[in-house]
Amino acid sequence: MSAPPTHVDYQMSQLDQLEAESIHIFREVAAEFEKPVLMFSGGKDSICMLRLAEKAFYPAKIPFPVLQIDTGYDFPEVLACRDSWVARLGLQLIVASVEDAIRDGIVIDDGKTSRNRLQTGTLLEALERHGFTAAFGGGRRDEEKARAKERVYSHRDEFGQWDPKNQRPELWSLYNGKIHEGEHMRIFPLSNWTELDVWHYIGRERIEIPTIYFAHTRRVFDRGGMWMTESEFNPCREGETVIEKTVRFRTVGDLTLTGAVESEADTIERIIDEIAIARVTERGATRGDDKFSEAAMEDRKKEGYF
Repeated sequence: MSAPPTHVDYQMSQLDQLEAESIHIFREVAAEFEKPVLMFSGGKDSICMLRLAEKAFYPAKIPFPVLQIDTGYDFPEVLACRDSWVARLGLQLIVASVEDAIRDGIVIDDGKTSRNRLQTGTLLEALERHGFTAAFGGGRRDEEKARAKERVYSHRDEFGQWDPKNQRPELWSLYNGKIHEGEHMRIFPLSNWTELDVWHYIGRERIEIPTIYFAHTRRVFDRGGMWMTESEFNPCREGETVIEKTVRFRTVGDLTLTGAVESEADTIERIIDEIAIARVTERGATRGDDKFSEAAMEDRKKEGYF
């Protein structure tokens, strides 16, 4: 005789399952590692991580600080949203500045390398200086093929580097957090989420996100097939013309490299409808730093990038 079907009231939705898995990861890391930190860009994925961490430890405060690597070229709307979250949750915010890292000789500004790529050295120095043994990141496997190779617990050696061929098995969601002196783990609680899952969660939880994720009128210009923001940090080149368009951002980062997409999606529901039929990931569509080569992201991750 076959077992009776599970009553619908006892079945968890996909979002509930993803949320439970992520909360489990946060609690495991807090119990296992001496000094974790949450890497926080102010974008939708890191904000979702904050919401999950808030739930994981409620009614206590989140038991670790948040770390932002500031390129100096961040969107003002993103910084405003960051400050709102930090104030509401009473978080300790650590800002590691690329500008300061250049001044102190930690990274070298050769005039050609983007601030986004200079984040790697800035990040590694900040992790070492503060002695962090685990760093939460908002990477998802659906974003980009190099990120699809990462495990939830992603080991970094004493130089902060990642070897995609030397990763630990995670059978039955059992995680091996053993590290030696000077090493650390990158932790990815959103590994199994998709961009669409993130937006459904933002809608369900009524999560505050930067306003530039919604359609708005902006002065932009075309560069390499992407609509870039007019800014003093991003002057037009010969042949480029600034025009006004209704756009929104699918991802946020260095404004000199992050493009907008034409869109009329000004609500969560309309964004979800738009993402549901998209055939290009947000990074592939709008992040210029991922277009240098087929292996651009993997090369940077091996060096210690997010």
